[in-house]
Amino acid sequence: MPVQSPERQLHRPSTPIADQTLPPLRTVEPSGQGPGSAADKEIRHGDGPAVASFILGLVGLLVMNVVLGPLAIALAVVAFLRGTERRGRALLGLGLGVADLLVLAALMTAQGSVSWSFG
Repeated sequence: MPVQSPERQLHRPSTPIADQTLPPLRTVEPSGQGPGSAADKEIRHGDGPAVASFILGLVGLLVMNVVLGPLAIALAVVAFLRGTERRGRALLGLGLGVADLLVLAALMTAQGSVSWSFG
């Protein structure tokens, strides 16, 4: 066998590894429990309202709490009904939605009007 340069020898696979046969890859059975299953999609559908509820409740503490508070509460309820995996986020959205309405009630009582402002 002719002598090869060291660079060619580094790229040549060794014989024991090249002769091994690998077992076939396992496939996921279509039992409905894989990543694209209906159960997985249903859980994902519940996660969106949970996150939206949290964000709307948080923003509602600063602006438009008369609209965003009830919307955050409604989205949190939807997330719970759909069986979200983000229960903590939905609970925070529910709590922030209630806090939005409490802040609105306190500011309306202090100013004596339905609209409120900081100035």
